Amino acid sequence: MNEEVIFGIGGMGFVLVILALITIITVVVVSQALKTQRTKTMSMAEIARDEAYRKLAEEAVSVQRKITGEQQKIVSDLSEMKERIISMEKMLREVE
Repeated sequence: MNEEVIFGIGGMGFVLVILALITIITVVVVSQALKTQRTKTMSMAEIARDEAYRKLAEEAVSVQRKITGEQQKIVSDLSEMKERIISMEKMLREVE
């Protein structure tokens, strides 16, 4: 009878060890699956954020080009006005 009790306790111990291992493996697999899902979600958010930054940078470059064109036009207009003022001053000096 002692042997039966020992084998019974040994069998229960073996079953408990197997159940513990199965529980540990299940917990590890579930936690890794959750980490993988979280990483995918974060990656998608980073991709969306990077896309928004890229679009913003493209818009900034476009606006800068437009501003540069306008500035060149202003410089041209100011040069023309300066030449006209110089010619008007010259004409006024001649009239005096």
